[in-house]
Amino acid sequence: MATVILVRHGRSSANTAGVLAGRTPGVHLDDTGVQQAGAVGDRLAGVRLAAAVTSPLERCRETAKEITSRQSAPLRASTEKQLSECDYGEWQGRPIKELAREKLWKTVQAQPSAVTFPGGESMRAMQDRAVAAVRRHDARVTAEHGDDAVWLAVSHGDLIKSILADALGSHLDLFQRIHVDPGSVSIIRYGETRPFVLGTNTHAGDLSWLTPPRKARNRRRGDAEVGGGAGPATQTGRS
Repeated sequence: MATVILVRHGRSSANTAGVLAGRTPGVHLDDTGVQQAGAVGDRLAGVRLAAAVTSPLERCRETAKEITSRQSAPLRASTEKQLSECDYGEWQGRPIKELAREKLWKTVQAQPSAVTFPGGESMRAMQDRAVAAVRRHDARVTAEHGDDAVWLAVSHGDLIKSILADALGSHLDLFQRIHVDPGSVSIIRYGETRPFVLGTNTHAGDLSWLTPPRKARNRRRGDAEVGGGAGPATQTGRS
């Protein structure tokens, strides 16, 4: 199967204000966020991206544009509403320090699978739709471009954490052990038997090793190699 690069949007004005933005319209990248998105684009400049999808929210679309603009061939990201931010309901737009005093906050930390945000969605529903969307796009990209294809998905912190938890075979209640910063890169390859997590929350390093040399293509196995294997042919600058 193809390889998906999961990118959390760069830092936003809501992040710096300490507010849970949720799906509030008009939340954009701040100057640091633009720089973070550009840095991801530079890391991926040597990777031939077969496709790009993004959450419809502005901060993700802006991040995707910074990344795709650095590709050698024109690439435009399509929007995927199933990768949109969690519907936090009545929590949306409120200060984080205020939410941390809510009784539900402790459940979000310790047992997120039991959480349904007041007037919003459950964290289980968030994970289900996010994982389904990524797997659906991954299957499409694989069918259209082959097993060596690499594609981009730009989304939000909790969604990416939930996708990584699923790929790692971890219960949703353990997903708070995973950290995903603004402007970070995580990488998953979905095999026939299991997903392979190639990286989480990375911030630096050339990623051109994700595009294999032509002579090495289509040689990947669906099984994990005993002993760990030799790794990609080119690892210079690998994070």
